[in-house]
Amino acid sequence: MSGVDNVTLDAEAEGQRLDRWFRKTYPQVTQGRIEKMCRKGEIRVDGGRVKPNTRLEAGQVLRVPPLPSAPAPSVNRVEISEADARMMRDAVMWKDDHLIVLNKPAGLAVQGGSGQVRHVDGLSEAIRFDADAPPRLVHRLDRDTSGVLVMARTGRAAAALAKAFQSRRTRKIYWAVVPGMPSPRVGTIRYGLVKAPGHGPHGAGEKMIAVHPDAVDATEGAKRAVSDYMVIESAAKRATWVALSPITGRTHQLRAHMAEIGHPIVGDGKYGTNSQTNEGDGWGAQLGGDVSRKLHLHARSLQIAHPEDGRVLDFTAPLPGHMARTWEIFGWEAKGQPLDPFAELE
Repeated sequence: MSGVDNVTLDAEAEGQRLDRWFRKTYPQVTQGRIEKMCRKGEIRVDGGRVKPNTRLEAGQVLRVPPLPSAPAPSVNRVEISEADARMMRDAVMWKDDHLIVLNKPAGLAVQGGSGQVRHVDGLSEAIRFDADAPPRLVHRLDRDTSGVLVMARTGRAAAALAKAFQSRRTRKIYWAVVPGMPSPRVGTIRYGLVKAPGHGPHGAGEKMIAVHPDAVDATEGAKRAVSDYMVIESAAKRATWVALSPITGRTHQLRAHMAEIGHPIVGDGKYGTNSQTNEGDGWGAQLGGDVSRKLHLHARSLQIAHPEDGRVLDFTAPLPGHMARTWEIFGWEAKGQPLDPFAELE
């Protein structure tokens, strides 16, 4: 065991999550150990307590407690296959010296944990290209959600992008299919969210419970959450194509919110039932027939300021295959839709 060390963070640490910086710098330390040291206050930044997801800044002083000197055995390390490398490269929609934007495939986790050994973070070496290091995550999508995912290629870009997402200086539009048809056709959902008890380590099986807005302040652990929705098109009120915009950014927010108003996203067995009997009531998460049972939630577009020059960038991701087939079944046309359908309401 080494003694306590105080490390002054350099520019390379800028914008990185504390736990990722720790794992890279001290590969012998497990994620579980990092989380425990944060809970106990053994790891500190500028003398203050921190969480594993705290974003670091150059010049900060990080307190490192005594650590084991022997490297921990490698767990769940996988080499990147040529197929995975090609998949990652094919997902790239935009690349410059500062950021990379992907159309993340449905079913691919963004980072490890909960038994995930194949994820964007672990495959990022395949899209390093000419950079000094692989690109870094600055926000997340659920494993089964497809669509626009931004990664930073430099520490400076990571810090700027992370701050943009944290301060909600981005505009995110999702497309989804829900059973039934929400009423009214345009609305705002304000239910708070709190983690359900009993989920496993690192968030395994994690589920959020909706809390009435009036009860959020009195519910331990609950956080306020706000989502906008808009009906784009409906198929005889049996299934509806909706646009969704998360005003806040809570775990599973859109999925939990749509389920709470009686219209769980198609394919979402966690927040809706597995029923295939939906005749316009919208209480089950399956439509049956030829409609895929996969989650029908897609991060369609993202508007964000470029981290270096500040110009506004708009990214739009085409639908994944299973959702494109659903659009064909119902005769919906994705082309020609406005980038932000909510803009006309403002």
